[in-house]
Amino acid sequence: MDSVLIYHKGTTAACAQAAAFLSNRGIGLVDHPTPEVTHLLLDVPSFAPDGQLQGGGQLSQVLERLPPDTIVIGGKLSHPDLHKHAVMDLLTDEEYLAKNAAITAHCALKIAASALETTFRETPTLLLGWGRIGKCLTAQLSGLGCPLTVAARSVKDRAMLGALGVEAVDISEIPGLLPRARLLINTVPTPVLGEEILAKYPKCVKLDLASAPGLVGTGVICARGLPGRYAPESSGRLIAETISRKLREAAI
Repeated sequence: MDSVLIYHKGTTAACAQAAAFLSNRGIGLVDHPTPEVTHLLLDVPSFAPDGQLQGGGQLSQVLERLPPDTIVIGGKLSHPDLHKHAVMDLLTDEEYLAKNAAITAHCALKIAASALETTFRETPTLLLGWGRIGKCLTAQLSGLGCPLTVAARSVKDRAMLGALGVEAVDISEIPGLLPRARLLINTVPTPVLGEEILAKYPKCVKLDLASAPGLVGTGVICARGLPGRYAPESSGRLIAETISRKLREAAI
């Protein structure tokens, strides 16, 4: 990896941590464009909803100052300005996604703990969805002795949850479980519960982690992009480890 030179363009604390970790691993970094740059490091994810870079500005203006064969590193890199560039999209890497889900779950529990008036062991919890983040939350909450029920659409998922000793129900059973829940965590990126039903349970802490709202109403804590906000060092280390691994794989 001696020939690698990364232009660090990211603006988040996590990206700054990633740059530091990469530098400590002996990978060359610069904070400005040069003709020797081989890779461009953006934030993860890299773009705002309007198509600009997360930290502001147009990607095309950055790329025009770099060699045409520069490889772009970031997340969600399906941007029209990248059609001629090779990319390293961390949000398509299964190992990154799994480890990032574990960090997300840890951060979510930090937020929940600050809003709860009870310990997790004393908090009946209803978790909606059993994808990557749902699985990590299940493991972490179970480890804390939390009385947990997981709502999942898939019969296969509910069977596996039962085999793991975790109470599992179908999504359709959620309304009947809300009266006893003190913590509600959603990971499903489609509308699940709205204002009318959620307003009936003001003492229940409601946390929505989904990329698109699944819980809608006043009092819902919308928590997205948690690793970079609440655990930037861990997030940055994971970004750096993933980049290092993918650079090694590319060199083989």
